[in-house]
Amino acid sequence: MGSCATQGEKAAIIKELREEGYQLKHLLKGLNMSKSTYYYELSKVDAVDLRNEELTEEIKRIFNHHKGRYGVRRVHKELLNLGHNVNHKRVQRIMHSLGLCGKRPKEKYHSFKGEVGKIAPNIIDRDFTATAPLQKWTTDVSQFNFSWGKCYLSPILDMYTNEVISYDLSTSPNLNQVSNMLAKAFKKFNSLEGLIFHSDQGWQYQHQHYRQEGELKK
Repeated sequence: MGSCATQGEKAAIIKELREEGYQLKHLLKGLNMSKSTYYYELSKVDAVDLRNEELTEEIKRIFNHHKGRYGVRRVHKELLNLGHNVNHKRVQRIMHSLGLCGKRPKEKYHSFKGEVGKIAPNIIDRDFTATAPLQKWTTDVSQFNFSWGKCYLSPILDMYTNEVISYDLSTSPNLNQVSNMLAKAFKKFNSLEGLIFHSDQGWQYQHQHYRQEGELKK
C-alpha cells in the first residue's frame, strides 16, 4: 500500500533518510512529493504553540537535557512533574512543530527468520562502490513508528547515484510489498543485464518468487 503515510509523515521519512546521506531530489521523486510541500511540512508551526513561549522553551530544555532520547510521553510526564498542567496532545503538537522527536523514530526491521529458502552468495562482499548507474542496486526494509501504528518502507537505491529507483510503503512487511517494489523498478528498464542486486538475507529475499522475478528481468 503506497499511501499509508500522510504528507507530514512522508516528510519525516525523507528527513530521516537525508541524514543518512541520500540526495533530496531522489527521495522527493521516489516518495512522490514536491520540494515546496516537503519544506512546508517541515516548517508547519501551530500559532497557539508559538504564543506559549514558556512551555515551548521548557519542552526544548527537557528534550536537550535528555540528549534527544525523550519522546512525547516522557516529555509530557516530566512537564507534569514540574507542575505544568498541560495536555498530552498539546505537547505532541509543540514537539512536532519544533521537529523534536525521541531518538529511534526509525527502527531496523529484522527480516531474517533463519534459512527459509535459498540464500544467495554475497557477491558484493561489502564493496558498495559503483562507477556507473545500473551496476549495483540495494534494497532493505525500514520500520517507522507513528502514533497510528507502524509503517514499513521498502526502497531500491542505485549505489552510484543514490537515486530511489522504486519503493513501496506498507503497514506490514510482506512478500507483496517486495513484489510491488520490484514491479515498479522493472517497468522502468528494458534490460538490467549485469546488474548486481544486493539485499540482506531476510525471508522475503530468500523466497522463490523474489528470485524468479529477478531472473525474468535479466
